[in-house]
Amino acid sequence: MRHLKFDFNNMFSSNVGKDHGVRENELKNATKVIQKTHKHLKKIINSPFERIALGLEWTQLPYQNKGTLEQIQVLGDEIAKRFENVVFLGIGGSYLGLKAAQDALAPCYYNEFSPLRNKRPRIYFEGNNLDAQTLSVLIKNLEPKKTFVVVISKSGETTETKAAFQIVESWLKKHVGKSYGRQVVAITDPRSGSLRKKVNAAHSRDALSFRSLPLLKGVGGRFSEFNMGLLHLAIIGVDIKEVLAGARAMLRRCSSPSVYENPAYMYALLQTILYIKKRKSIAILMPFSEKLKSTADWYVQLLAESLGKKYGRRIETDSSGREIWKKANIVNLGRTPISARGTNDLHSIQQNNIEGENNKTVTFVRVASFARDLRTPKAGDFLSDRSYCKLLNLAHEATEWALSREKRPNCTIIMPQVNPYHWGELIFFFEIATAFEGELLEVNAFDQPGVESYKNYMYYKLRRPGMPKEIAREIKDNPLVKKTRFII
Repeated sequence: MRHLKFDFNNMFSSNVGKDHGVRENELKNATKVIQKTHKHLKKIINSPFERIALGLEWTQLPYQNKGTLEQIQVLGDEIAKRFENVVFLGIGGSYLGLKAAQDALAPCYYNEFSPLRNKRPRIYFEGNNLDAQTLSVLIKNLEPKKTFVVVISKSGETTETKAAFQIVESWLKKHVGKSYGRQVVAITDPRSGSLRKKVNAAHSRDALSFRSLPLLKGVGGRFSEFNMGLLHLAIIGVDIKEVLAGARAMLRRCSSPSVYENPAYMYALLQTILYIKKRKSIAILMPFSEKLKSTADWYVQLLAESLGKKYGRRIETDSSGREIWKKANIVNLGRTPISARGTNDLHSIQQNNIEGENNKTVTFVRVASFARDLRTPKAGDFLSDRSYCKLLNLAHEATEWALSREKRPNCTIIMPQVNPYHWGELIFFFEIATAFEGELLEVNAFDQPGVESYKNYMYYKLRRPGMPKEIAREIKDNPLVKKTRFII
């Protein structure tokens, strides 16, 4: 089977000039750093304790137990057979990963046309925002007895998802009755948290109420598509085994310490050199496929949460020699990701890409072969009798040329097709690349302390019990200052 390829010609100074591109000898000069970084990642991945404690258990997801996968498939098929609608409640990776998979692997307009669903349910995503407009419309128009709910939250306390679940749960209880819990699956921490307590309490009364799947330890939300996202794939009829086979294939390729054999390492190294030495701090991901736009949105979270860090990383070891990662000096590092899509955004952001500040790298995703194509009518003009897919790939080629002419570094990931196998490859490529880039920058790529600040402010204002005194004091002593003369 053909595999995903990475074309990085236009990242080099030979194509975009010495002031904006990477010189080949810079890759040679990085050999010792690459070997050291590879050795460090391999050490952690090979140690079950460190892998879980430091947040790299996601590297094991492509090798999940067949029995576990079969159980998920059976549950997904059962839900798909019995219900017309499934509502997924989650935020962050618990939304973005699912939406990326839905758009990439389900037919376009999946919800709108029943033949495309092949007797599978419509899928809706909520719990990812506090805007009442969408959720209120949804519960007003869905039939409760024909709707299944999947709530995804590690703790059960994330404000957006918890609030949405309380509303949806009340709606189900009112219209379905005491057995409403049989229309709910919770994907949550296997041992602790308010959602787990709710699951356990429901189980004690009815074994079929609030069934659950585990969010695995050491798997952060943005790295969890191959954990929490599998039930969604099973429900919409995507071959889970093919997705994981693609991820395994990429993992094997990325086991090599050579950047010329390891596409994820090469991607991370080139981006890091251009970021640190050439000040290319903006990372634009532009797939030339409508089906991959949500995958670009998923990557925005992956890169931003993983590498946008205030503090560097200091590695210490405990008495047994196991690593402990702690905050070091203030560094304020991390490229800023932006998602786009071709050709739509060639008529918007591309103007800035070409003529604006030269502080960006653009990553394209090109699809070599599409499942469907159209031909323009024989009209006698320059578009006469043209393949739509070939026009799209010509637009990508033209965009590469235009950027390179203006000395703007860019690169291309080439997917043979948008299918479960190659999408699994693509997701895992970005995950490994992000982990490697975190190592090169010497930051902790697997936590997200900056996300907690807005949560803590909301919890303080909502008087949530258990707020740590030091956090409450910081918020109280540093209120927002609003002067009326600065509001016009």
